[in-house]
Amino acid sequence: MKIFKFLAAALIALFAVSSLSGCSADKLDPQSYVAIIDVREQSEWDGGHLEGAVLIPIPAADFATQVSVLDPSLDYYIYCRSGNRSGQAINQMRDLGFTGELKNGGSLANASSQLDLAVVKD
Repeated sequence: MKIFKFLAAALIALFAVSSLSGCSADKLDPQSYVAIIDVREQSEWDGGHLEGAVLIPIPAADFATQVSVLDPSLDYYIYCRSGNRSGQAINQMRDLGFTGELKNGGSLANASSQLDLAVVKD
């Protein structure tokens, strides 16, 4: 019975430690991406965007033309309002031959938290 209590306590402690280390793993280094791309519309960008991000709206007819100037072998962090449009952008970029990491940052709030970057207005 004592061994069972010991094992249970050890598993709980292990879970607690792994949970804590998992929180810090959620943070990403923005410097590991050559660019942080906001694929929302101009009006959304004007309401606030990540500091240092570039705007390449996915609804734009020339989205493919705009991203074609980027090096397809490098890593990019892409975000939008919910993760849907950034997922669409990633699919289009893959279809265009992008081979680097294309990280879907999800929403502006999630991206801000994950990259530890401020939301700014120009």
